[in-house]
Amino acid sequence: MRVAVVGTGVIGASWTTLFLLHGHEVVASDPAPGAEERLRAAVAADQRRLSFTPDLAEAAANAGFVQENGPERPELKDEVFAVLDAAAPPGTILASSSSGLLPSRIQRACAAHPERVLVGHPFNPPHLIPLVEVVPGERTGEAAVEEAMGFYRSLGRRPIRLRQELPGHVANRLQAALWREAYSLVERGAASVADIDAAIAHGPGLRWALLGPFLNQHLSGGPGGIAHVLEHLGPPMEDWWADLGAPRLTPELTRTIAEGVSDELAGTAEADLLAERDALLSLLLDAKNRTDHL
Repeated sequence: MRVAVVGTGVIGASWTTLFLLHGHEVVASDPAPGAEERLRAAVAADQRRLSFTPDLAEAAANAGFVQENGPERPELKDEVFAVLDAAAPPGTILASSSSGLLPSRIQRACAAHPERVLVGHPFNPPHLIPLVEVVPGERTGEAAVEEAMGFYRSLGRRPIRLRQELPGHVANRLQAALWREAYSLVERGAASVADIDAAIAHGPGLRWALLGPFLNQHLSGGPGGIAHVLEHLGPPMEDWWADLGAPRLTPELTRTIAEGVSDELAGTAEADLLAERDALLSLLLDAKNRTDHL
């Protein structure tokens, strides 16, 4: 298939790598000066099937699937999707990587074929992290949803379909809930930035990398499973919920968090940290792929 990748920043480059690794032809488009050079430097795959054009309509004209990765600005999405809607073949899915915009809002710009517009939100980096959130809008056709789900599965991804449009979709909302309390704990002075990172990375985060919150709770309940957990630990958990914080990102809190991250890095090069993270992700995903239930 010929896939058009629109917007070639970090997410677009990672999508491009994934599409190429699975044998697709990719035509990439980005109007930014130097975009092609940056893309080619970032793509970790054979680039013989990769072409580039700054012309958005040209990129979409013969594409069998479009993955858009532009900035999270509704007015810019309007401009981009109006061109994509007019230029792409009628049956071509127009998927946005938007991390929070509602697909019904994006569809407004598509006068010709809004039924093929949806959100296909990945997690960074898309060529490693399997999750893709497929979110249909009010006017998205069922055929488009099924086609998108099938395409992402063919790439070795793990797509989930959302039954409601929500700002931030599902996974980002779950992350936001954790960040909210993490920031609150820093604001209260209850724990340092480094200690909070350690609490997750060396504690529940290890289990979350294997199973989700419900199955992890279920396994912690012994023979009685999650019903036992909720019966005995549910009331204390409700007390914890009532005590969770509601921080505001004041300049003081923002500065404290930034300083905490700097202290935690302690001179570690971010490029080295990224490389180590991706190497460990690859090992973890390989191990998960060799199991039957994870």
